[in-house]
Amino acid sequence: MNSRILAAQSALSSEATTGVFIPSPRVIEELSGGRPGPARRTKRIEDHGLIGNLRTAALVDRRGSVDWMCVPRFDSPAVFADLLGSEEHGMWVFGPVGLGGATPEVNRQRYLDRTLVVESTWLNPAGTVQILDFMPIGDEPAQLVRIARGISGCVPMRSLLRARPGYGRTVPQVAAEGGRARVDLGDGRLWLDAPVPVRGEDGDLAAEFILSEGETVAFTLSWQPGTDAPPVPDASRLLGSTQDFWREWISRSTYVGPDREAVERSLMTLKALQYEPSGAFVAAPTTSLPEEIGGVRNWDYRYAWLRDSALTVGALLDFGYVEEARRLVKWLTKVIGGRPESLQIMYGVGGERELTEMELDWLPGFAESSPVRIGNGAAGQLQIDVYGEVVDMLHKAQLHDPGLAPAVTTLVTGLVTRLEALYEQPDMGIWEIRGPRRHFVHSKIMAWVAFDRAIKLTEAGHGDGPIERWRRIRDELHQEVCERGYDPARNTFTQSYGSTELDAALLHIVTSGFLPPSDPWIIGTVEAIQRELSTQGGFLLRYPTEGADHGVDGLPGDEGAFLICMGWLILALTAIDRHEEAEIFKDQLLQICNHLGLLAEEWDAEAGRQLGNFPQAFSHITVLLAALTTTSTPLTRQNEVIPS
Repeated sequence: MNSRILAAQSALSSEATTGVFIPSPRVIEELSGGRPGPARRTKRIEDHGLIGNLRTAALVDRRGSVDWMCVPRFDSPAVFADLLGSEEHGMWVFGPVGLGGATPEVNRQRYLDRTLVVESTWLNPAGTVQILDFMPIGDEPAQLVRIARGISGCVPMRSLLRARPGYGRTVPQVAAEGGRARVDLGDGRLWLDAPVPVRGEDGDLAAEFILSEGETVAFTLSWQPGTDAPPVPDASRLLGSTQDFWREWISRSTYVGPDREAVERSLMTLKALQYEPSGAFVAAPTTSLPEEIGGVRNWDYRYAWLRDSALTVGALLDFGYVEEARRLVKWLTKVIGGRPESLQIMYGVGGERELTEMELDWLPGFAESSPVRIGNGAAGQLQIDVYGEVVDMLHKAQLHDPGLAPAVTTLVTGLVTRLEALYEQPDMGIWEIRGPRRHFVHSKIMAWVAFDRAIKLTEAGHGDGPIERWRRIRDELHQEVCERGYDPARNTFTQSYGSTELDAALLHIVTSGFLPPSDPWIIGTVEAIQRELSTQGGFLLRYPTEGADHGVDGLPGDEGAFLICMGWLILALTAIDRHEEAEIFKDQLLQICNHLGLLAEEWDAEAGRQLGNFPQAFSHITVLLAALTTTSTPLTRQNEVIPS
């Protein structure tokens, strides 16, 4: 055994009494070969695990550092923002002190079976330790629990909690007395409870201890409004209830096919993006993770897009989750409030309308990718496709739960009535361009979907909408798209009227019922998109970008392959009876999941790394679409098909 470790263990035996050993600086130095140093920043987006409590979420990296957390909601200001800057912008390092004083990378990191509890394991000369990280599900606004377990040996451990309110801008006041400490945030406090002494240092809370074989040490961080102290948490009880929640929830899944572990991880990830008090879903729990390293395509995704929420619930319905649909219908009823003319394409998770976009110039951004943005200016855009995605989900929801029909019918009637005044206009499209409006073909197809599903609801006896007028509009839209959105020379639909560019969102046309999958125009569109938008490995770009120039989206630079487009491609290939190819692409998709089964928004095929906000609902919908589609018989359609 290393002579330094033997000497330190001798010192430990002579200094320790009972309970957790609190080391002197000499013991830490002997065991680690140096004083504790700062944790190195994670350099890859995918080097993270997600934990959450259905109100907010945190990211834990491969060195045991929580480097992103907002409290008490997904869209609240971050108290740990190392993800978008440095350790000076807030983080919580908790783990063994390695040789030289640095926190080493974990040797293994995984989720406990069928839970959202991250287990990190370190193997080092002094011994083996594990840490369990999770956020309890319950009435508390926000808690983060970190439980260290000694597996073997005597390992020096440290906790360094550096809360920096306001996205890393403020050094707060801290106070510590024994094992309880607090951080003043202005609009509340963070309370740290530990079984070892915690000390305050320049706005940080620090502790060191020795973890021996068989010992368990729990640190709990709680957010509390006001100044009153919360009760001391029972970490063991919270771990049990958190595991029980996730295992009970995932047990409701009706999926019985292959790739079950990937499917269940994606289902739990989508559930973790739900804001339980309202039932809405955020697109991702992060802001400004770049779509191009060093680029400006950095956006805040911590809001409830109607499109994203609708597609999320549509996917969950396929796996037996009806309650999430009921909750979303209730939330939509609240935010639309009988006023579809004031519809926004996204809201705060509580239904807030004001999402002013601004830049945080004190944060350098992930991998120097700036600007860092909060808020989202796209909230005020006209995106006609949203009506189609929402109405399609509502139609699907009442098929799964007929009791939803009255609420669904009211919503659909209002939305389609509003769409009558909008569908002929150019818009910003599904990708929220920042350039001039266009007549996007995908938007027109989704408008067609909205009228089509509204007609079906009325024909089924739900409501008494103007069905003849809706049929006329639907048929006129179909004819217009076929005349103005199709390029006969290349046998493909195009991104917008009069354009020659392609758009992967056009793959929606295959499964919408707009044309039968066997139609030559459908097959030609699928083949053209594969030919012109594919990257290495078969992943698809959303549309061509223009590099340094401002392209169709009004932005400079490029981006990675957008992962939900792979899901749409798998659906399309299955629909046109190319099942083997669809299976190959599904395998490609699963291979790029990170070590915990998580996916960001995009994939950089050349660099072999994930890009964009993380984890992304769209990408995990893709996993579900791929698994369900490639294990099923060819797609059957309940939708009316209008021949070309």
